[in-house]
Amino acid sequence: MAQVSESKGLILFSRDYKEKDKLVKIFTESAGKVMFFVKGIHRPNNPLRTAVMPFTEAVYIGNFKADGLSFLNSAKAVEPFRKLQEDIFLNAYGSYILGLADAAIDDHVYDPALYGFTKEALSLMNEGQDGETILNIYELQIMQRFGVALNWKACSVCGKTTGAFDFSSNYHGVLCQEHWPMDERRYHADPRAVHFLRMFAAISYDQISKVQLKPETKQAIRQTIDQLYEEYIGLHLKSKRFIDQMGEWQGILKPKEDQKE
Repeated sequence: MAQVSESKGLILFSRDYKEKDKLVKIFTESAGKVMFFVKGIHRPNNPLRTAVMPFTEAVYIGNFKADGLSFLNSAKAVEPFRKLQEDIFLNAYGSYILGLADAAIDDHVYDPALYGFTKEALSLMNEGQDGETILNIYELQIMQRFGVALNWKACSVCGKTTGAFDFSSNYHGVLCQEHWPMDERRYHADPRAVHFLRMFAAISYDQISKVQLKPETKQAIRQTIDQLYEEYIGLHLKSKRFIDQMGEWQGILKPKEDQKE
C-alpha cells in the first residue's frame, strides 16, 4: 500500500514516458532503489525539473510503493553535483558509479551503507578529487555486493604482505613473487597496478588525497580491474563502454597534469 514518505535520494537515471512525463529511478537512503512516475515534468514551470536532473541529491517526497511505480510529488534540499553535470570526464565516471550501484542491489532493498559510499564518491569527485582513482576504489570495494570476496591482504600461499605481487584466479587473491610459479596462468599484471589495487581494496576515501598516479599506472590499473570484472562479475554497462571509448580521445580534451607516485 502506498504511503506519503520522504527520503534523501540520488538520481540513478530517468527516461521519458509519453510526451510530458518521466520515469525516474532514485536510490533512496531509507527505501532503497525506487522507480517514480513524475507527471508533467516537461512543463517549464514544473518545480521538480531541477530535482530530477542527473547527478542530483535531494529529499524526495511522494507515495512510496513496495512494488510497481511510486509517485513523486515534491522535493526539497536539492543539491546538484555541478562539476559532474558539466565535466564530460567526471560525468562518465559518475555515471558508471551509479550504474554499478544500480546493478549491485535489487529494488526496494534498504542499504544505507551503499547509499553513503556512493554519495561520498560523487561528492569527492565534485569537490575536485581524482575521478579515476575514486572510481577504481569504488569498483574494487563494491565487488563484495556481487558476491565476490578476493584476498588482497597477503599472499594466498604463505601470507607474506610485502614485495611484488600478482593476482591469481586459482587462489582468488594475490601471490607474492616467490609463489608466482604456482600459477602459470596468473594475471601477469603490472606489479605497480597490483600494489595500488591492494591499497584501494582497503583504503577509505579520506585517504584519497595521498594517492597520485602516473597515466601509465592508471592504465595498468584499469586493465587489471577490467580483467577482474570480466572474470568474476561479467557486467557490461553502457556507461563503462563510454569510458573505454573516452580513453581514445581524452588526451586531446583533458588538460595535462603533473602527476607523481
